[in-house]
Amino acid sequence: MTTAPPAIGVFDSGVGGLSVLKHIRAQLPRPRLLYVADSGHVPYGDKTPEHIRERALFLSRFLIEQGALSVVIACNTATAAAAATLRARFEIPIIGMEPAVKPAVAATRSGVVGVLATVGTLESAKFAALLEQYAGEVEIVAQACPGLVEQVEAGELEGSKTRALLERYTAPLLARGADTLVLGCTHYAFLRPQIAELVGPAVTLIDTGEAVAKQVVRRLPPTAVVSAASPEERFWTTGDLNTARRIVGQLWGGAVSVTEL
Repeated sequence: MTTAPPAIGVFDSGVGGLSVLKHIRAQLPRPRLLYVADSGHVPYGDKTPEHIRERALFLSRFLIEQGALSVVIACNTATAAAAATLRARFEIPIIGMEPAVKPAVAATRSGVVGVLATVGTLESAKFAALLEQYAGEVEIVAQACPGLVEQVEAGELEGSKTRALLERYTAPLLARGADTLVLGCTHYAFLRPQIAELVGPAVTLIDTGEAVAKQVVRRLPPTAVVSAASPEERFWTTGDLNTARRIVGQLWGGAVSVTEL
């Protein structure tokens, strides 16, 4: 039994889940937040489901040992591959992500929705089930985006290579008439300003970070709300420590301490 103070645990294949962590902190200013960037195994999108489940189990156990009373899988690909396994294994709330197909279908005016996501997410049974359940008469155009996760992991949010990738991946969706784009990977939330500039104000961008944070609030055990007088965030990485310190600080918005896992 851990004696660590209660907390909310969050993990992702890398730093993308920090976009979700920011929403959680905005909703819950007091609890301890624990974050693991599994950057030594990024991206998850080209990994087997078996590998992702193994990583998810390892990271969840670690977070629970650190005092997590709930665990957020801040990754669409990992949710599709491992959420059911984690929920069967652990008694605490396991909160996952999924591409925001339902709100996008409700928002579209043209009847065409584009989904930007990793290969792993788009090929998952969970994504197929989302389309079956919510698409209806709306045309869903899926676009795999290899390379974007790696750009965010490197902190290259605004460079020419990143812009070229974004142009390549959004152009086919706009050509099909999409007026609503789903950001189906937590890393892509950090590229939102660049995507918005490329696609223009007539195109709506939707991600699920805020919705996931609200679900965390709903599912949170009352004891997890209590914390020290000042909020605390702790960060770990399975990747290069110096790189993590630089990128996590850049994306979180201030100097942070990152520990190697």
